Amino acid sequence: MEKKFIVETSARHIHLTQESFDYLMGTNMGSLEVRAPLSQPGQYVSTTRLDLVGPVNPKTNKERTIKNVSILGPFRKADQVEISLTDSRTLGIKAPIRESGDTAGSAPVAIVNPVNGRRLELKEGLIVAKRHIHMTPKDAEEFGVKNGDIVKVLISGTGRETIFGDTVIRVSEKFSLAMHIDTDESNAANAGGTVYGTIVK
Repeated sequence: MEKKFIVETSARHIHLTQESFDYLMGTNMGSLEVRAPLSQPGQYVSTTRLDLVGPVNPKTNKERTIKNVSILGPFRKADQVEISLTDSRTLGIKAPIRESGDTAGSAPVAIVNPVNGRRLELKEGLIVAKRHIHMTPKDAEEFGVKNGDIVKVLISGTGRETIFGDTVIRVSEKFSLAMHIDTDESNAANAGGTVYGTIVK
């Protein structure tokens, strides 16, 4: 029997340091308020939403903006914003496809608090996250893969069967078995709801 894993859609989101969060909120908030837990242990969607702002659109003479983007917790050691390629075009910013955490030399973006108008200009940190599978060391052993391996994943039974190549294996004791794809990839495979994937040769 083929080993399967759940495939989850990771929508655009923001990771912030405590310092950046406090600056944007205009006060020392202490911590993020949890709205809902995520599948990865200790990770959650917070109640705070901020806006992403790109350069001015010459046709409208207004800054390109994506509103109401969730902050994920807990706080990180560096600021990072993950979007889809469609979002990248909406913002007018060419964001590179990277693994989460690999932000050196990535794209700039502004994060704005729509309530108080505070604005944080990131010189780098905007990426399109590479699709990936979170695994524990035990999971990796069972699937016959190791951290950093690149695999192909079949998603079927959705009416839009799709094989995703260039999928990164990420292994840590802190992870829970799940594949993460962005909204563009999810729409392409009609992968909303409860969907499972399998590694294929």
